[in-house]
Amino acid sequence: MVLPQIAIPNLVDPRTYADHDMTEVWRRLRSTDPVHRHPATPQGPEFWVVSRYEDVVRVLRDDGDFTSEDGNVLTTMLLGGDTGARRMLAVTDGPHHTELRKLLLKAFAPRALADVAVRVRRLIRRLLEESVERGGCDFARDVASVIPLETICDLLDVPVADRPEVLRLTKSALASDYETPGADVDRIARGEILLYFSDLVTERRKRPGTDPISLMATAEVGGRRLDDEDIILNCYSLIMGGDETSRLSMIGAVEAFAAHPGQWAALRNGDVTVESAGEEILRWTTPTMHFGRTARADVRLGDRSIAAGDLVTLWFTSANRDETVFPDPDRFDLGRSPNKHLSLGYGRHFCLGAYLGRVEINAMLDGLRTFVQDIEQAGPGRRIFSNFLSGMSSLPVRLKGDPAGPSNWKE
Repeated sequence: MVLPQIAIPNLVDPRTYADHDMTEVWRRLRSTDPVHRHPATPQGPEFWVVSRYEDVVRVLRDDGDFTSEDGNVLTTMLLGGDTGARRMLAVTDGPHHTELRKLLLKAFAPRALADVAVRVRRLIRRLLEESVERGGCDFARDVASVIPLETICDLLDVPVADRPEVLRLTKSALASDYETPGADVDRIARGEILLYFSDLVTERRKRPGTDPISLMATAEVGGRRLDDEDIILNCYSLIMGGDETSRLSMIGAVEAFAAHPGQWAALRNGDVTVESAGEEILRWTTPTMHFGRTARADVRLGDRSIAAGDLVTLWFTSANRDETVFPDPDRFDLGRSPNKHLSLGYGRHFCLGAYLGRVEINAMLDGLRTFVQDIEQAGPGRRIFSNFLSGMSSLPVRLKGDPAGPSNWKE
């Protein structure tokens, strides 16, 4: 059967995702044009759009033919590259990436995160009990935006007195729920974050601890000490990356529970495990819509010839709904198994904070099923305005508490 053609909207424009349900667009691309040539736009040159699971995995696995060092996000790639290339872990390949990742993994290992995980659960209990007592909240603003940032501040050992300002700056730098932001607000906030971490790096060089900043400040990578700018850029990457996936997944989970009461009941009743539910939440929400690579050499992908230097975008938001991998992919199923989603990446660039992210998401799911009996959306939410991230920046909900909740909670 020949499927009719479907118009492919401009994937560079954030309004595309605000104004369109992209489900059918991705389905048709997977079926008829899985390696699609996107035309040039006023924002930049042509680029490839890879929508099928097996092709996305193929590119992520092949860091010989495809590099992240010319940028891994569409916006920066179209502008000619990332200023943190070959310095930030996310946009570094080869031996330097391997050694830097090995160093940072010491701080992200389960044993190293044991105390952080305990504090996550305590914070979740406090936030949920406060929200239930009020009868509801804006879950995005009052709960989900607090937990990942507090947690990454714990991990980086940001002094408690500094945290309100760091959290304020980070939220401003991440703001993407508007179409016409104020003049340079985000840029100024990002600059102030970099200045803050510059001071923190200086302090950790004098008095190192066991946190990631201290590890980078005292260890050698590739036979040399990292300079201050390398460390500051990686701090920025850690605090930004440590927020997005967990925050947007948590918000998306609550939105999905309100829309799918049967699945919420399955979680509350113990018909599905928290761990299984967490994986489906990650697949269902897919907070990071894409990552990008640049071809190092001429290469064949599917039935297309990609030339050296071509920009290639890999759309997780499509791959996580690929019918050949996920039966009935548009069904929200907390018991889905297997569930080999790509929301945390794949290959050498698999998310450094995957374990921590799962700790946060699963602790939130456990907290919700313990302290909350009923979830109801209390008004229209607001989606973020982005061509990179997907999710909500506002989600008003009514929460009815479970009287037995506190007695069932384990720290």
